[in-house]
Amino acid sequence: MDVRSVPKDLLKDIDAIVHLAAISNDPMGNTFEDATIEINYKASIELARKAKEVGVKSFVYASSCSMYGYAEDGPRTETSPLNPLTAYAKSKVFSEKDLEKLADKNFKVTSLRFSTACGMSERLRLDLVLNDFVACAVASKKITILSDGTPWRPLINIKDMARAIDWAIDRDVDNGGVFLAVNVGSDEWNYQVKDLAFAVAEVIPDVDISINKDAQPDKRSYKVSFELFRKLAPDYQPEVDLISSIKELKQGLEAMNFNNPDFRNSDYMRLKVLTRLRKKGLLNERLEWKL
Repeated sequence: MDVRSVPKDLLKDIDAIVHLAAISNDPMGNTFEDATIEINYKASIELARKAKEVGVKSFVYASSCSMYGYAEDGPRTETSPLNPLTAYAKSKVFSEKDLEKLADKNFKVTSLRFSTACGMSERLRLDLVLNDFVACAVASKKITILSDGTPWRPLINIKDMARAIDWAIDRDVDNGGVFLAVNVGSDEWNYQVKDLAFAVAEVIPDVDISINKDAQPDKRSYKVSFELFRKLAPDYQPEVDLISSIKELKQGLEAMNFNNPDFRNSDYMRLKVLTRLRKKGLLNERLEWKL
């Protein structure tokens, strides 16, 4: 079912909604900008509005730390200025502003500003920075960093994302208010991109790392503070560390007999899938199925 056309009756007798449906990264958002705003923003608000009308009590929204954009003057907190640089990041900012207007004592909204996801999953994505680096190392023993390696990124394992969602569903309104936007991750997981590559090389031997020192500066660079999340959710703090995440990805890829050094042009990259479906005429410009 397309999130843009969820019937209101389907939401009746539901206690909580965890809203994850989205065009989910910057390359896809920049390629399909109109669809990204429509799906990530407009459809999200319409879903929340319908949910509130039928009596849903808790609405959990998957937001993103990418809304901070570029920041040099210390870790970003929830009250820091927002500087969304991409359609994806803008869609999250727009959504949070309108979700806050809908929130009240009978409709609790929690916007989880997630760090960049990583980790092994059944529906594996390799268009995530750490997953990409591990896949490069496993398939070709070479990691190619497309930037100069200096941008900062906060990361979080998908298992810890799930634990944060579990907390958000049931949190009391006295613990954060009827509307809460909170950074989700841990201070220890703020890394420069090049340091992620070096960490992968520590786990997987004989890996060559190539850094594009001539690359234009990546404006998406930010450190994030997770102090508020520690305060509000002390029992739901991230538990998976970087090395464990790398080892899990390595083992998972090896179990799949993964050996494609050209995976960046494969269906493991969601943008490639959408582009292929568009070329075949199976999706329209709004990324709807042509039935």
